[in-house]
Amino acid sequence: MNYIPLQDYKQGWIFRHREMPVDSADLAQIQPLASDSSQQFWRQHLSKEATHASHFLSDDWPSQNGVWLEKGEWQTLWESDHDELPELIAGHCQWDDNTTVFFCYDMQNIIQTKWQLFRRYWKNFLFYDDAVFLLGKKRDQVVRFDSDGSFEIGIKP
Repeated sequence: MNYIPLQDYKQGWIFRHREMPVDSADLAQIQPLASDSSQQFWRQHLSKEATHASHFLSDDWPSQNGVWLEKGEWQTLWESDHDELPELIAGHCQWDDNTTVFFCYDMQNIIQTKWQLFRRYWKNFLFYDDAVFLLGKKRDQVVRFDSDGSFEIGIKP
């Protein structure tokens, strides 16, 4: 996979926000995928044709019945002083700290990091929240976040 430097990533400011700063040592482990790698990942893991979740087709796995198991709410925790990930997500994604995760905004914008860093900085990732996906490398559990403050946990077929 190819990456672009975080300082060159157009949404990189979300990790440098003055009210929610990310430790400088952790910034190096937040890696935006380059456009070609992002497109390839999206096509392999989300949709061969749709460029954003709002364009998924009925044969794309996120649109299939039985994928999504339970719904929760993330907005209230995001606005609070508590940094913990919503319990439903933490319980669903019981991954090792070093599990590689991908946070997928759309076909052109995917960030790779480690599970422990996503848990620590999940609020930064959710500055953009329009039908975004959290996938773990070689993991079946998946989370979809929506701009209405809700999320769904599911199992990727």
